[in-house]
Amino acid sequence: MDKKMVEAINTQLNFEIESAHVYLAMQNYFAAKSLKGFEHWFQVQFREELEHAQKFMDYLNDRGERVEVRGFENPQNDFESVLQVLEISLNHEKEVTRRINNLMKMAIELNDYATVSLLNWYIDEQVEEEANFSELIDKVKMISNNGLFMLDKELRKRED
Repeated sequence: MDKKMVEAINTQLNFEIESAHVYLAMQNYFAAKSLKGFEHWFQVQFREELEHAQKFMDYLNDRGERVEVRGFENPQNDFESVLQVLEISLNHEKEVTRRINNLMKMAIELNDYATVSLLNWYIDEQVEEEANFSELIDKVKMISNNGLFMLDKELRKRED
């Protein structure tokens, strides 16, 4: 593999781990607010991000390349509202999408078709991630605080 591609994937897999910690902080914000459904939803999100990182790690290992695990800044832990958490999450996912698209551009330029194949999965996943957060934002904007309780109950049903 081209060393620039290996470095870019290492950077992205570490961003996926950072993303997991962003969602872990949000999960625990909701736990502190006794919003168990939102807590559960973000716990699933946390695990998904770790799975995304693992998929990149497995790919690099399968290609005989070296995975480099790095550190990151502390995530935000306090928020003003449920809506703020969701809006921050959507913006975060848009950043992930931008980064994945940049990886795809690089893979195409390098004629690295194995990486293109891998990244197609991530591109599809990002469409789903952004749609999930957009839908939640729309729902939260439509409901009152009483309705928030019902939405929280619905979110408990999300499966792993």
